[in-house]
Amino acid sequence: MILNTGSRTDIPAFYSRWFYNRIKEGWVLVRNPYHQIQITRYILSPRVIDAVIFCTKNPEPMLEGISALSVFDTFWFVTITPYGKDIEPFVPEKEMVIESFQKLSDITGCERMSWRYDPVFISETYTSDYHIRQFEKTAGMLKGYTKQCVVSFIDLYEKTKRNFPEAKNVTGSEQRYLIEAFGEIAEHNDLQIHLCCESSSLVRNRVDADGCMSKGVLERALGCRLNVPKKKMARSGCECLLGADIGAYHTCGHGCLYCYANYDRQTVEENMKQHDENSPLLIGHTGRDDQIKDAEQKTWKDEQINLFDLM
Repeated sequence: MILNTGSRTDIPAFYSRWFYNRIKEGWVLVRNPYHQIQITRYILSPRVIDAVIFCTKNPEPMLEGISALSVFDTFWFVTITPYGKDIEPFVPEKEMVIESFQKLSDITGCERMSWRYDPVFISETYTSDYHIRQFEKTAGMLKGYTKQCVVSFIDLYEKTKRNFPEAKNVTGSEQRYLIEAFGEIAEHNDLQIHLCCESSSLVRNRVDADGCMSKGVLERALGCRLNVPKKKMARSGCECLLGADIGAYHTCGHGCLYCYANYDRQTVEENMKQHDENSPLLIGHTGRDDQIKDAEQKTWKDEQINLFDLM
């Protein structure tokens, strides 16, 4: 199975000590965001977890104790965008994040690192040409530290429209202009761009729409075949394996205006105050009415076929 940590919050940036405590204990509890009394228990063992997926805007807090992850296969998505504090008020300076990305790549290997440049939106400040310049600059700094980049355009979810009312959809012509330029930059920096839930009409040299955390991406990173149950495949139109997420919504402290996972800043701050790094739950503790169920966990790796033997 694939254990995901990053679709609901940023665990490396804000909850790294909690996560390492859970690795030490060997299990974690996850509250169902839609049915709060339902809790799932996951065993944190490489016998049943084929890869731990991280998605973060700041991997630095994880680096000091990263030896605790040595028994697991990991895959890292690190988001580095061109936006300032007006859009991402609590994200660290980009230079620091890039340096952490490079350190992490040296530890894990570039094949298990992915740069996320998303979401892309256009404004008077963040024009198409500005995006192209910044994409080229960052791609050059990450050359040799990753071989892939995820790109998507802003989706105006209700939470996003409320927190970022001035945001607008990126037009088809703007998307084509940007992706054409990004593809050329990717060619020069040995990158493959994976579009995230975008039109296949944007596919071209060095740009695909096959998914950013798909079975194929993970197989190439892990070097083996994965026998993924059909029921574990993601939502319609997306090939990514997004299930088994141990995070919680409304708990990410970055404060990005475009965020789809946070309701508002006050809710986030209230939830973060309830975090206990020694609790099996990311936020709060279990109660007497909670219903705890063990997850169905088994390895998906096909150890008989090494992917590299087929290349």
